[in-house]
Amino acid sequence: MKKKIILLIAIIGFAYAFSDPVKQDTFKVAIVGKQLSEMKLVFTIHSFNGNEIYKQEVSANELLKSYLASAELKDEEDKINFLKEEISYFFDEKHFLEPAVTENENPDKNVPDVAFYNELKKSGLNGFEYRFSKDKSYYIAWSETAQKVKVYYRCC
Repeated sequence: MKKKIILLIAIIGFAYAFSDPVKQDTFKVAIVGKQLSEMKLVFTIHSFNGNEIYKQEVSANELLKSYLASAELKDEEDKINFLKEEISYFFDEKHFLEPAVTENENPDKNVPDVAFYNELKKSGLNGFEYRFSKDKSYYIAWSETAQKVKVYYRCC
């Protein structure tokens, strides 16, 4: 059996009350891979009891494609440094939404599941916003009804 060696370039973690109003879940984002062509960003959330409740990943090249027109990323080192900056920005305070949806907010065309949106209004659970491209943000929260993390808002 061939062993696969993965290089971990950077990892950032954060604890945040997400699937429970009080207990903290662990959010992590990492850049993994040996070289840029095979690197990916991996975002995970583990609940306060240790279960993985969310995982998304995107190839580094896919992420870079959405920025290359506007950024000066000429060599591999610049691109890797850009990815490191992206994961540093990932857990910026403004991305943690307390609560995910307020009583005064109403769903619009960017809400994929109105019933879930309304569930969040009642539960008062927190949300989190992240992006894996320059033009697309995802707003996620824990659904007590479905017992999983779901997207409640998707936007530009």
